[in-house]
Amino acid sequence: MKEELNTKRVALSLGAVSFILSAVCLLLIAVAPTATTSIFGSIFHGIDISKIAVPISWGSAILGVIVATLLGSIVGWLFAKIYNKLN
Repeated sequence: MKEELNTKRVALSLGAVSFILSAVCLLLIAVAPTATTSIFGSIFHGIDISKIAVPISWGSAILGVIVATLLGSIVGWLFAKIYNKLN
């Protein structure tokens, strides 16, 4: 018996995870930009992100969270569709 993923649930789940990660990142940048930039530099193996970081407006930041959520949902849906086809 083949077990299939529910594409809607996977899409909503990955969309929610993308929203949470993006919102937490936005919050960290708003509260502690220098520390957050340093932490992300460590994640990217020492790349000095402060050299490429530019200030953005709250509107752009919120748009970024929305786009990340939508892209996460689309990727989750596509992942489930491909998984079900390969299953």
